[in-house]
Amino acid sequence: MVGGFNHNFRYKDQVFHVQTEDSGVKKTEITTLLYNGGTILARQTTSYNDILTVDDLPAVVESLMKDQHKAMLKNLKNGNYDEKIATMTSSASSSPAEKPAEKPAEKPAEKPAEKPAEKPAEKPAEKPAEKPAET
Repeated sequence: MVGGFNHNFRYKDQVFHVQTEDSGVKKTEITTLLYNGGTILARQTTSYNDILTVDDLPAVVESLMKDQHKAMLKNLKNGNYDEKIATMTSSASSSPAEKPAEKPAEKPAEKPAEKPAEKPAEKPAEKPAEKPAET
């Protein structure tokens, strides 16, 4: 099983990302996504459930993945997604830009009040040990 393909593609002064993955024989789908700035512009999913019994399934799936990946790149290059790109670009530019949150003015850190140095406690004078009284 092939993990997937990833390509960055520059088109009309923007960078687009095309990602193709195989979900494996349990789900039997190949999914290709076209991203621009983290937004999915296009998705193509193809099931290969009908070919599970072919000889050398991994090689066949890899070939399908490459074809689907290349088709997405070609569609982008041929302008098939231009309308979506324009809509996305115009909606992004028409929304007010987020203003960064203003930081409150920082006040200088206060120094902790200094305590006067404490004198060590004086020990009471020791009394000499008392001798037991003689009887």
